[in-house]
Amino acid sequence: MDFLRPAGWEEALAAKAEHPDAVPIAGGTDLMVEINFGHRRPERLLDLTRIGELGEWGTDGDTVLLGASVPYTRIMERLRAELPGLALAAHTVASPQIRNRGGVGGNLGTASPAGDAHPALLAAGAEVEAESVRGSRLIPVDAFYTGVKRNALEPDELIKRVHIKKAAGPQQFSKVGTRNAMVIAVCAFGLALHPDTRTVRTGIGSAAPTPVRARAAEDFLAGVLEEDGLWESGAVLPPAAARRFAELAAGACNPIDDVRGSADYRRHAVTVMARRTLGWAWEDYRGTTRRSAEGGTPCA
Repeated sequence: MDFLRPAGWEEALAAKAEHPDAVPIAGGTDLMVEINFGHRRPERLLDLTRIGELGEWGTDGDTVLLGASVPYTRIMERLRAELPGLALAAHTVASPQIRNRGGVGGNLGTASPAGDAHPALLAAGAEVEAESVRGSRLIPVDAFYTGVKRNALEPDELIKRVHIKKAAGPQQFSKVGTRNAMVIAVCAFGLALHPDTRTVRTGIGSAAPTPVRARAAEDFLAGVLEEDGLWESGAVLPPAAARRFAELAAGACNPIDDVRGSADYRRHAVTVMARRTLGWAWEDYRGTTRRSAEGGTPCA
C-alpha cells in the first residue's frame, strides 16, 4: 500500500489527479476499521492530516464554511448556536476519542446511509464544496448521495468544506440505537424549521439505501403552518397535524431487515422520532415567538 502525504491543499489535489484511486484519510475513524477487519485494501492512501485549512471553519454572511476535517467535538463546543442540528448529531457520534478525530467530510465521503451527520445536513440544506485541479463546485447535499456508500464526487475530487446556513429557527436530531454510546444508528431523524423562508426540511438516516428527505411530510407541515397562521402566532400545533407529519415521514423510508433492526421497526421508529422532534422544535419556536412578542430578544 502506497502512502501519499501532501503538505498542502494544492499538492493534495495534484496527487488525487495523478492517482484517482487514492483513498483520502483524515480522521480515519471509518476507513481504518475497514482496513483492520480486512474489508478493504486500497492500493494508495492520501493522507490529509497536514492540511490545516481542512480543520478550520469560518463564516460568510449567514453561512458557516465548515472545513471537511473540523472534528465533531469542535462543532459541539463552538457551533452549537449556528448549527444546532449538527451539534446535536455530533453528540451521538461514537466515543469522545472518535469525536475528537472524525469530521463531516469523512461521513460524506463514506456516504453510509447510517452516518450520523447526514440527517442534520439534509435538514439544514447544506452544500458540499468539492475541488480538483480542474476547479471547484458546490453540490447540494440532496444530490450528493447516489447509492449505498456512493457519492457524487468525481474520481479526482476532494471535499474541501461544507456550506451550511446558520439556523434561522429550531433544529432537532434524534437517533435510535441498540445502546446509548458507540453504536451505529438503527435509524435517525433530523428536522429544521426555516421561518425565514417558511419551509420545513427533514433528513432520515439508516432507513433507505441513502440518506433521504421526507418531502411529502415537509410540504404537508409547511402548508399547515402557513394556512393556519402558525408561523406568526406560534400557537399550539394540532395533534392531528403532528401525527400526519410523522406518518408521511415514515412513508419516505425504504428500509431493510438486518442485524440491527427490522424494516417494520425502522418505520415505526421514524414515526416516533418525527413526532417527537417536531414537538421539541415547535415548543422551541413557540417560546421564541412569545419572547419576541413580549419585547425580548428572539433566539434561533
